[in-house]
Amino acid sequence: MVEVKICGLRRIEDVEAATAAGAAYVGFVFFPRSPRNVTLAEGAALAGATPEGITRVGLVVDADDESLARLVESVPLDMLQLHGQESPGRVAAIRARFGLPVMKAVGIATADDLAGLDAYLAVADRILVDAKPLPGAALPGGNGLAFDWDLIAGREWGLPWMLAGGLDPANVASALQLTGARMVDVSSGVESSPGVKDPARIHAFVRAAHDAGNAQAGFTPDRDRL
Repeated sequence: MVEVKICGLRRIEDVEAATAAGAAYVGFVFFPRSPRNVTLAEGAALAGATPEGITRVGLVVDADDESLARLVESVPLDMLQLHGQESPGRVAAIRARFGLPVMKAVGIATADDLAGLDAYLAVADRILVDAKPLPGAALPGGNGLAFDWDLIAGREWGLPWMLAGGLDPANVASALQLTGARMVDVSSGVESSPGVKDPARIHAFVRAAHDAGNAQAGFTPDRDRL
């Protein structure tokens, strides 16, 4: 089955909607410039409300060691997502110091960007293949932008990887079919406005992703059991 991560959750009801829909990962943003930013106290409450078995991911952007130490001490996380300009060396250092699996986000706009992705394969536990933000963009992700999926069609990197960038309930099936991804990450594509998650869109996204994965595997689910 395709695994889904719903990122940028800010309310307990967002966590409930994501987990009820069947998401395998929930993401909390610790980046003050984001409309999805949560405080450490808010993040701790959200992570604490997440059912067992769901992976809790903390998203940070070029965070220093002091900030990361406060984060991991305050919020029960299962994984760190590095969404800034962290070098391969910095990724390795964070992974070694804080003892959590690390997912590195890499922005893609052209084929040339794929070489930069390869540099993280030896130091990260997971790769997030995202759309590269436009020059001057205020945020490194969550901008609702997609990239040319043909650039990574059928690619494998030897690490688990997630597809992100401009995904929504209407296009996630096409994205999965073209790229062969088995994990997807969505934030703005399931919102009614920046930072405000829409439970109906969350459910529609997860259903579309799961149905696409089942179709590729030749399996038709018994909808009465979902």
